[in-house]
Amino acid sequence: MVWHAALFSAQPEKFHQVYQPLHLAAISARCNLYPTLITPDNIDRHLGELAEVEFLFSTWGMFTLNESQLDRLPRLKVIFYAAGATDYFSPPYLARGIKVVSAWRANAIPVAEFCLAQILLGCKGYFRNQREYCGPEDFPALANHHFAPGNYQEQVALIGAGAISQELQKLLRPFYLNVIVVPSRPEKRTLSLADAFASAWVISNHLPNREDNIGVLNGDLFRRMRQGAVFINTGRGRQVNESELIQVLKERPDLTALLDVTKPEPPEAGSALYTLPNVQLTSHIAGALNNETRRLANCVMDEFQRWLMGQPLLCEV
Repeated sequence: MVWHAALFSAQPEKFHQVYQPLHLAAISARCNLYPTLITPDNIDRHLGELAEVEFLFSTWGMFTLNESQLDRLPRLKVIFYAAGATDYFSPPYLARGIKVVSAWRANAIPVAEFCLAQILLGCKGYFRNQREYCGPEDFPALANHHFAPGNYQEQVALIGAGAISQELQKLLRPFYLNVIVVPSRPEKRTLSLADAFASAWVISNHLPNREDNIGVLNGDLFRRMRQGAVFINTGRGRQVNESELIQVLKERPDLTALLDVTKPEPPEAGSALYTLPNVQLTSHIAGALNNETRRLANCVMDEFQRWLMGQPLLCEV
């Protein structure tokens, strides 16, 4: 049997969560699909049968092959990766002219939805209200002198202008909010980071994972935030100077930080991020999970169909 496609992942459970039987059946209907999931543990036993493979399908857990292993896949043309960032595995493939398709557009949708929910709750003052409402004696002050502006004619700053930011801008359009976008490249900005942090009620980080963005969100910016303002991070933990953020949050209990990502991840045992009352940690759940991951597989299946029909790929890295 000549095999045209193969399945690769170091995380079999995650792979089968993303690719449902209907997706595998759709691949098999279009080409000869090798029946065994290839992992780092079994690849050397199966590689001899994959010499004619042109397509790899993967998701989280895709792994890099060494040069001799790649030499044994001489016909490989495209890797269809049903997840977002590809930097951790893609360079050796791209160097050989192998195309990499990512479901980054599809993965932007749940992150944007997650941020939309947090922005709307943030503008209502939900997070601070919830932590300060501890007994009946708190009700009169919180009910009658609410500090938050609400979701009308208030400013929201999106830091970064990539796929997630663009999707979030679409979701925010029905609301009467002034959404400002600060591109990651300073030369493209019409508003500085300092002005964005000082003027917006909610600041949501969507900076790309580049070396020049490491630690750019620092204590000076956080100290500029308005009384009661909210910072959301679903970007990368290393873009935040964490020690300076913690110091500002200790000084400013009025602020709220909603952190879905940290550096390191998880935070080290004993980190103040676990105990500060004005921090809400989530375990990197903003991206596609459970049922949402099927959207990622659907995205790469659409791209596979475009390839077979000779149409341009929309999500090539």
